[in-house]
Amino acid sequence: MDRAPDERSLPFSAQARPWLFLGLTLGLTWSFEFLAAAGAAIIPVWGGTALRYLGGAMPLLVAVGLAYLKHDRPFQRGFWRRIVDFRRITLGWYAAILLYAPVKSGLAALIDFLLGGDGIAPETLTQFVEQPLMAVPILAFWLLFGPIPEEPGWRGYALDGLQARRGAVTSSLIVGVVWSLWHLPLFFIDGTWQAESVGLGTQRFWLYMLTIVVEAILYTWIYNNTGRSTLAAILFHFAGNAFGELFALSQRAELFSFVIAIVVTAAVVAIWGPRTLTGKGQEAASQGV
Repeated sequence: MDRAPDERSLPFSAQARPWLFLGLTLGLTWSFEFLAAAGAAIIPVWGGTALRYLGGAMPLLVAVGLAYLKHDRPFQRGFWRRIVDFRRITLGWYAAILLYAPVKSGLAALIDFLLGGDGIAPETLTQFVEQPLMAVPILAFWLLFGPIPEEPGWRGYALDGLQARRGAVTSSLIVGVVWSLWHLPLFFIDGTWQAESVGLGTQRFWLYMLTIVVEAILYTWIYNNTGRSTLAAILFHFAGNAFGELFALSQRAELFSFVIAIVVTAAVVAIWGPRTLTGKGQEAASQGV
């Protein structure tokens, strides 16, 4: 018998249909965003923008649609509660959520600087110092068009359902691979950060895609240790986006950042265990599902 999905601890709800979610989300997002890319010459600018943002909203829209079409009211209440319940996150986990990105980037920049590099991309730092108030709309943008429409789907729905049947690391990698591929159309749309700053097939491209897969494990670690808090995943996503936007690393520092992410992720798996990433063994993930 399933436990109510609003429980503050493991086990996970087996009601969710993660493969249906992943397939629908990837298919719908690619349809809208590749259409925006292919039709750039004939579609009005506002139409292309609408298609792009509609594609970006698919994780949330698909998750909500499935929650109300396929699940009962306790599932629906739990789904929304885990998005807004800040009490699930203790002070220590707030610190981990908010400090990971700046500490990782700071170490990467320091290593690069000590080796003769710039550490932080000079043009980005200069722009931020000269126009500090620009941080406000940038932060708002990265919150509204990233974490909020994505995390209720990736973590709050898909990850939760996958972990009812698989270990935390395996579930994380499944979500991480689909999540990285989900971004692919953005590399073909003029004006996006992915197309303009990263570029398809470059070193930055591979670091970007692989970092998403690796750090998906860290998202699970945080999610599982905060009572399956979708809010925790939203804040972790926001912190990474915001800090990366305001303090872009040099190209070599990005490589160091990726290595640091691998080391931290490996340490988390070794210390907290691959089954649940909570240090509680296999029992919590296997009972009651």
